[in-house]
Amino acid sequence: MRTNLLRSIFATAFLSLVLSSFSQDALFPIEEKGKFGYINKTGKVVIAVQFDFAESFSEGMAAVSVKGKRGFIDAAGKVVIPAQYDKTTSFSEGLASGKKDNKWTYFDKTGKVTVSPTCDYAYKFSDGVARIQVGSKMGFIDKTGNTVIKPDYEGAYDFSEDLARVKKGNKWGFIDKTGKVIIDFQFDDCFDFMEGMANVRKGDDNTGKWGFIDKTGKTVIEIKYDRLWPFSEGMALVRVGNFKNGKYGYMNKSGEIIVHPTFIGGDYFKDGLACVSTSLDIKNPTFQFIDKKGDVAIQKNFKYLTTFKNGLAKVSSADIKAGYSNGYIDKTGKYVWPQ
Repeated sequence: MRTNLLRSIFATAFLSLVLSSFSQDALFPIEEKGKFGYINKTGKVVIAVQFDFAESFSEGMAAVSVKGKRGFIDAAGKVVIPAQYDKTTSFSEGLASGKKDNKWTYFDKTGKVTVSPTCDYAYKFSDGVARIQVGSKMGFIDKTGNTVIKPDYEGAYDFSEDLARVKKGNKWGFIDKTGKVIIDFQFDDCFDFMEGMANVRKGDDNTGKWGFIDKTGKTVIEIKYDRLWPFSEGMALVRVGNFKNGKYGYMNKSGEIIVHPTFIGGDYFKDGLACVSTSLDIKNPTFQFIDKKGDVAIQKNFKYLTTFKNGLAKVSSADIKAGYSNGYIDKTGKYVWPQ
């Protein structure tokens, strides 16, 4: 009986793993001769090029454009929600929003409308609530359409890690999902909480300084840097110097500079790699991928800033197949598409 129980547990765990792996099989949009389709991680075309435009998949659904209207397909390429919207957001927490006949609605993965807010723009759901814009003000609704935070803010962004950055007057602060102010309006700019910390600025855009705070509002990395970006995989992009002449590197969550600022630009770490710029020459811009030690990870130059996602990065380089302007590489730098 114990053996049968163990077999049952193993079978259930194995089935769960298989289903999880299948559901997480990433697809990537491609363009060929002005039409869009999708490849899988190996570069195999799994949804033929046929759409006027195609976005990345989110929660098993992707927005596609046909004759100027947007709808959604599933991972098999089946049109689940016919192209009928002028604008859409990606699926998040089971719902997406779309604008049709100058009205915004939220709908589920069958296309059934669940909420019809009165607003000028309806953003995606995050942490159970969605941001809406009414005139020039921002507020939040829940999944039943009830207003949980009145549109009283001059600026607002989606909830991230249970807090949202909002603007009152000329200052930014953070609120929780009840609308309670958790971190007072004191910053001249800020970004979302990522990995437990948010980058904030005090002072104007030209001379102000950046640092990091925790969710109590306590400064955990001194506000003294010329520019900071949010943490991703334990690393944050930092600029030393002004926008025109500054150099970029990376710090860890202790505020220690790990990758010395020597680059002309940079992006977030994803899948263990970050794309940095070594030349912004208009005729020959150069971008490379580095690891978290700052070493070049892929011995190849690319033409624009990009990131890895689910093991692939969309790039362009001198050795791309003739007739293509963009493709996808794996972490060795090999093109999986086009081949």
